[in-house]
Amino acid sequence: MLVKDKVVVISGMGPGLGIKLAVLAAEEGAAAVAMGGRSQQKLDDAEQAIREAGLATPVLKVTTDIARREDCERLAALTVEHFGRIDGLVNNAYFHGEMATAEHACLDDWRQSMEVNLFGTMNMTLAVIPHMKQAGGGSIVMINTMAIRRPFPPEAGYSASKAALSTTATYLAEDVGKYGIRVNSAYMGWMGGASLDDYFEDQARQHQVPVEALQAELTRHIPLRRIVQDSECAKAALFLVSDYASGMTGAQLDVNGGHYLP
Repeated sequence: MLVKDKVVVISGMGPGLGIKLAVLAAEEGAAAVAMGGRSQQKLDDAEQAIREAGLATPVLKVTTDIARREDCERLAALTVEHFGRIDGLVNNAYFHGEMATAEHACLDDWRQSMEVNLFGTMNMTLAVIPHMKQAGGGSIVMINTMAIRRPFPPEAGYSASKAALSTTATYLAEDVGKYGIRVNSAYMGWMGGASLDDYFEDQARQHQVPVEALQAELTRHIPLRRIVQDSECAKAALFLVSDYASGMTGAQLDVNGGHYLP
């Protein structure tokens, strides 16, 4: 089991990757799953999904806005109070912002992306590091995006914030390796799930074409000829948490069906 007996913290609880991460962590033997998200309803939905999967894994739900340092420190402290330690953190929470090219950037929107995707992720990361140091190690996973490798012009602001996070992850890996803490990143491409379904439906309405035609045009450029699903992305992220990745830090794992090939 990927995360057997590990206490895993997951930020960003939504109907896509967040819930998939929570359920998979429970399925893969986590000792406990601590979840942070701004919406109590989404936190409740994630716990319900775990229970509907027939799992009795202990769950901690803490309303958390990662842009608030005190919220992140509270989530970390409550996790240790309830379960004794933190073995893994998956930084999944994000703010996408408007779809706009760099040429037509709204810099206030870019600042909000930075506030959540860079500074918020760092808030959560810095909140768990002291606990991991005390425990003798841990694993931190940054959920990043293929858009910083293969530009998608309408995601300029979002990608700028994620590129900053990518560099930060490299520096963190260098800094905290001496404490037995690993820092790795998973770069997700087009990810099948609720968010992408909504995007395709919106684009189909705008361009008056079938959703299937848009999907076919996209997958034509992906070597696997299909869109990688959010459940598959969750497996890649939890692999980086697991002991199977014990020799990895500062790594950049591409999860996109080969859509980006270095």
